[in-house]
Amino acid sequence: MRKTILLATVPALALASPSYANEDTQYWQTLSVGVALSPDFKITNELVARSGEARGFYELENSTMLNYKITKQVTIAAGYVHNPTYRSSDFVAMEHRFREQVTFDNIAKLGSIKLGARLRMEQRWRDNVAGTGWRLRPYLKASMPFVGKSSLNVTHESFVNLNTTAFQRVDGYDRMRNAVTVSVPLNKQVSLDVGYLNQLGIVRNGPDNMDHVATVAVSANF
Repeated sequence: MRKTILLATVPALALASPSYANEDTQYWQTLSVGVALSPDFKITNELVARSGEARGFYELENSTMLNYKITKQVTIAAGYVHNPTYRSSDFVAMEHRFREQVTFDNIAKLGSIKLGARLRMEQRWRDNVAGTGWRLRPYLKASMPFVGKSSLNVTHESFVNLNTTAFQRVDGYDRMRNAVTVSVPLNKQVSLDVGYLNQLGIVRNGPDNMDHVATVAVSANF
């Protein structure tokens, strides 16, 4: 009887599970450094290296931003992103971006859970390719105390294309990232974040793409 139930259950689970055009295991490493220029101004630089089992090393994203704190909770920033892309370490394309964003820290609290948000706008262009791609990236974060001085964070980010170009081929909702991380302060200036990120790429009229990402990030602020 148990064997019959098991055999009947397996096909049902297979039908219920979503299928993906491409599914990959990836590894992202981030190094972020912030230097205060004054009580209200800060310059930050973030370097992100991305690799995956399917594509090998495929991206090195470097962003430099000038941040201005309007209030204790609201910060605006603008800067430039240098983003070469690769395929198994072989250079493919050079992407440049202008980036503007507004960040809201601790805008609400539910018990011990602190909520934050960010709205980011990007203008993207690539060498030797016509057109500028406009993209909106809303982001939400929930953070709560974890073990000792560490915190547990749950985040969501959406990618919405506002137009099409030769390289940004579809408009509308394009991608989402959902992540769970643990933040551990190593000292007053340096912190370590480790976690898991799930990236869903939307494919029109077909199965979506799915990336399972192990993330490690080191942040230093001076």
